[in-house]
Amino acid sequence: MVVIQILLWLPLAAGFGCFVVPRRGVPIAAVLGTLGTLGLAIAVVAGFDSATPGLQQTVNESWIPSLGVRYMLGVDGISLFLVLLTALLWAGATAFSVFRMPERRRIYYFMLGLAETAALGAFLAQDLLLFVLFFDLMLVPFWFLIGAFGGENRISATTKMIVYTLVGSLLMLVAAIATAVLASGDVGHLSFSMADLRANPLSSGSQYWIFCFFAAAFLIKMPAFLVHGWMPDAYREAPLPVLALLSGVLSKVGAYGFLRVALPLYPQATVHFQELILVIGVAGILYGSIMAFTQTNVRLIAGYSSVAQLGFITIGIFSLRPDGADGAVLQMVNHGLVVAGIFLIVALLWERSGTEDLTRLGGLATRAPVLASLFLIVTLATLAMPGSANFIGEFYILIGVFQTKIVYAFVASAAVVLAAYYAIRLFQGTMHHRARENVDSREIGIRDAVVVAPLAACIVALALYPGLVLGRSDESVKSTIAATCLKGGSSSSVGQSGYSLAFSDCPGNPFDKTPPPPIGASLHDKGWTGYAPISEVSN
Repeated sequence: MVVIQILLWLPLAAGFGCFVVPRRGVPIAAVLGTLGTLGLAIAVVAGFDSATPGLQQTVNESWIPSLGVRYMLGVDGISLFLVLLTALLWAGATAFSVFRMPERRRIYYFMLGLAETAALGAFLAQDLLLFVLFFDLMLVPFWFLIGAFGGENRISATTKMIVYTLVGSLLMLVAAIATAVLASGDVGHLSFSMADLRANPLSSGSQYWIFCFFAAAFLIKMPAFLVHGWMPDAYREAPLPVLALLSGVLSKVGAYGFLRVALPLYPQATVHFQELILVIGVAGILYGSIMAFTQTNVRLIAGYSSVAQLGFITIGIFSLRPDGADGAVLQMVNHGLVVAGIFLIVALLWERSGTEDLTRLGGLATRAPVLASLFLIVTLATLAMPGSANFIGEFYILIGVFQTKIVYAFVASAAVVLAAYYAIRLFQGTMHHRARENVDSREIGIRDAVVVAPLAACIVALALYPGLVLGRSDESVKSTIAATCLKGGSSSSVGQSGYSLAFSDCPGNPFDKTPPPPIGASLHDKGWTGYAPISEVSN
């Protein structure tokens, strides 16, 4: 489709345009490029058929025939709102940067455009190698954006980030090539098409080590507990509009990778390593929450809260339940909006105080009721106040985990209390208490309100109507989870009918106690959707 291709490449084209327009026109070209991309993303959402679980707006063209690589794009319910989130946050961050007029603006806006195209490409790619290329391409512009426009220790921060993410990227590249080569015998030719690879899963032994390689890359990108070592330095040194994108969008690419690649392509490995990933997710929730309320740097408070929220998203995905995965998709969108809003507001706080130390802030709400109100909306969403979309997302996730691994659900539920502490502490420490001498309490300007207010409006809108996301993601999520359970289940319990309990390894499966279907029953016959033919399970 023409629309999706323009959507993908328009940001990069606008970035190149920044080199040819007059210097004064550079910010205008950059903003127009992001607004055009946002308009196309809205059009794609408006034209999406929520009743169709498969891909829409598809593009399938030959790219490197000798290697079996195709230029395949498409959008489904899982990626739909992540594409819209990307377009929205890039438009906001670009406009926010325009008001600050960074030096070397041509390079700055070109890198922003390249980064947006790379992020959109990762969400739209349906060829495994194409996904890997876009996934790795994101690293390049952010390396320049932080290394050239960041704080005093930007070089060491970018070096650490490169080391971590490059290791993950190399592991993922090896895993993608191995998947295509090992599956070529069943496919009939070398192919990186996710549809071909999903239809011809590898043996369990191959799935295990390849899944671990992909999981390492995705967990580093998120960042998750134990592999988040690059995060504190990068968050301290990144320009705040860039940090809003890094935390709001790039971290979601890692979580999205599990739903798009790991679960459908490596179902047996997904079931095998489910509990390990759940442990990592729950540990991330606890660690991120504890670290968030021990920090005094407002950037790191938001950064560690992101680690906790991404832990929730991880356990939702690996509940291997449609409700848990639905909540994870909703929470990816929620968290992107919330954390981007926090970092943009942190930028406003720094301009009014010259510090990001929570102990030196206070009293900013005295003459800034609108700014305080916007911050309050973001804060209440962060702590998942009942009535907020974040509450709905976490509720869905916990429902899924409770039906799967109840112990992990109890621990994750306890961590919700910690979120209330660090979120309220952040808001009160900046907006209230005694005004500090160095703090200039003034209202948010119209230019900045044009950027921050729409994010707050989106947070409120999703709180009122979370079905906007859930209704469009549900069919795609069910398809992904069903594929994992059908091909990841055990084939040890084979009855005389020739069918196996395909969902037997998927905890909380509603079909676990259903008697076997009669011989010759169709897989899609009503009442027997929990079973799969032996031939399908053994694949």
